[in-house]
Amino acid sequence: MTVRVMLVSPATSAALREARFDGDGDGGGPLDEAGARRARAAAGVVARVDRFLSGPSRRCRETAGELGAAVPPAEVLGELGDWDMGRWRGRRLDEVGASEPEAVSAWLTDPAAAPHGGESLLALCERVGGWLRSLPDDAGRVLAVVEPAVARAAVVHALSLPAEAFWRLDVAPLTLTELSGRAGRWNLRCGRSLGADSG
Repeated sequence: MTVRVMLVSPATSAALREARFDGDGDGGGPLDEAGARRARAAAGVVARVDRFLSGPSRRCRETAGELGAAVPPAEVLGELGDWDMGRWRGRRLDEVGASEPEAVSAWLTDPAAAPHGGESLLALCERVGGWLRSLPDDAGRVLAVVEPAVARAAVVHALSLPAEAFWRLDVAPLTLTELSGRAGRWNLRCGRSLGADSG
């Protein structure tokens, strides 16, 4: 059987607009008013799924709540959590780049590097790939609200791309990225916006 995995990136929050690394696992705080409104407007996507999931960040959980207002709450899965940025959590990328330029350079160029003490890019892709591999053949239509890094890692894993391709993928707020197939053979349907949310 074919599994269809629909990954939806969360709507906007203030931290997302500031390019701030996830702070203390809260997904950068609550959705902003415009993000919540756009997520509600896209709610129809949830009506036709067999399993509704969410990453644990506040931003993902609130987006899932707005998308699925008329269905049971999304199941929150730890393995769909955002990229662990270790001691960089809560900081803006430009701040880290100014204070630790060599560490940021290593992080951006070496997929095995984790100068922040959290996950390397390779570890993120393996974690997300492990979740994809764990889906049973009869999983049907799975919708998961996940942070952009998780969606990007899923595409890298599903298409057997080199880890460096992660940096060439862009996932805007409220973008739907679809994978169909099964473990070991996935097809990608390029992302489409579920709302007018551009950042």
